[in-house]
Amino acid sequence: MEQTKIEKLMEKINSGREYRYTQAIEARAKDDGSTEESYEVTGYACTFNEPYELWSYDGYTVREQIDPHAFDACDMSDVIMQYNHEGRVFARTSNKTLELGIDGHGLKMERAYLGGTEIGRQLNEEIKGGYTTKMSFGFTVDEDKREITEDRETGRVDVLRTITKIRKLYDVSAVSLPANDGTEISARGYCDGVIAELEAERLQSIAKAEARAKALAALNKYHKENSND
Repeated sequence: MEQTKIEKLMEKINSGREYRYTQAIEARAKDDGSTEESYEVTGYACTFNEPYELWSYDGYTVREQIDPHAFDACDMSDVIMQYNHEGRVFARTSNKTLELGIDGHGLKMERAYLGGTEIGRQLNEEIKGGYTTKMSFGFTVDEDKREITEDRETGRVDVLRTITKIRKLYDVSAVSLPANDGTEISARGYCDGVIAELEAERLQSIAKAEARAKALAALNKYHKENSND
């Protein structure tokens, strides 16, 4: 039986791949200033040190940012450009139709040439016309770190995840909606895992505190009974 789109997506996510909604994508004019169509688009796949909210639920807020050195050892040997992370390939680094670069702001899609196929030219028109305006990217993480802060008055917990090392960049995709299936499921899956860990730690701390209180009460009772003797 052929896999559905969501089954294929879940298979990738379960293998460790993550998806994030990123920045704007826009058509790029020719460098020589001519009015001839370039069929090239550009935009940042991600930016550095700019925290964004992944999920907020029941007193927990999970945010994420990407370290400027996260791509230093990243495998970007054959990154592709797709639409909603599925189907046809519109451009790719291995045949030079997709060019990526890293600067102080983030990982930039310097250019993606969409003029090689009819469907690519159609996507170029959608981007140029403002019908498709956002991007998302797919990747796997090698290393990250978390900073957890708790407001003792309100009980709210803020988790900041910093991605410090990205193992592989798979694709940059134009997306129909920022919160598409890939970004929504991936972000929710990560956050559910983080919140579950924190809840388990909290319950464990409560259990330890209750055990200590019971032990102290028993000890006080013992001393009181023996002192009366």
